[in-house]
Amino acid sequence: MSSLERKLAAGRFVVTAEMPVIDGGGHAEIGRQLEPMEAFVDAFNATDNPSAHAHCSALAVSLGLLQAGVEPIMQLACRDRNRLALEADLVGAAMHGVENISCMTGDDVTAGDEPEARRVFDLDAPQLIALARALEGGRYLSGRPITPAPHFLIGAVENPGAPPYEYRVRRAAKKALAGARFLQLQICYRPELLERFMHVAYDTGVSERLAVIPSICILRTVGGMRFVASKVPGIDVPPEIVARVESARNAEEECFEIAYELATHALAQPGVAGLHFISFRKDAGIAKLCRRLGIPPRVERETNGYSASVAV
Repeated sequence: MSSLERKLAAGRFVVTAEMPVIDGGGHAEIGRQLEPMEAFVDAFNATDNPSAHAHCSALAVSLGLLQAGVEPIMQLACRDRNRLALEADLVGAAMHGVENISCMTGDDVTAGDEPEARRVFDLDAPQLIALARALEGGRYLSGRPITPAPHFLIGAVENPGAPPYEYRVRRAAKKALAGARFLQLQICYRPELLERFMHVAYDTGVSERLAVIPSICILRTVGGMRFVASKVPGIDVPPEIVARVESARNAEEECFEIAYELATHALAQPGVAGLHFISFRKDAGIAKLCRRLGIPPRVERETNGYSASVAV
């Protein structure tokens, strides 16, 4: 059982973070990226060709994270693989001790820089979750046995800020029914939509079945804010947020304040099991934001415990 699984099962507040994409530099580059944020983070997402851009594989980065002494969450997207490749990556990950898996359908290839790539989408996210559960039962989809059966902490993703809004919690419930046990949310710059999602998830019991973890993005430049607003699929950034950064005397400080405000709001919602941080700063922004929010380092939380209400 992974450390993340134990913490979520015990109802502990967790901090996850997205590992910056790796395009070279080997283990030294993984260590360099980890250093500023490692002390605060319980597990790191190894992304799987995010926004349909090719990078070092999620499985390879996950193994690098294990060798660096931290816990990975291996993302697995259906866009680029058929069910045979998905089964192979899941069983291969388990063989090396990678247990935390985040299942997703994946952005379409038109979102990336190689739009001529062939789509696969043999399965979608709920079917991939069910596949991982089937492997845990000790058999491939063909019925062939796997001995010993792998063990996973199966996760998924959802977007509270994309229409149809009323369907998003139902999708999360569908993923929980398929076997997902945690849910990392897409970045949401419209607090009212995150609030709506969390309240419905809480009222319907979805956040009891799934550990729901909202995402907070820490940017540093006007260009970064414009890129997220115009180029990242599924994220709706209000024009006033972009204008706020554009008119700021110090864009980096303003981006940080926006992240702090969104994180504070997220922590105040019912059913929040933790926060997921995405930082394009490649500095100590995540550690700085955790300190500002009153979230202690990982070791201190493991020793003394922590409740999200402390930070609000």
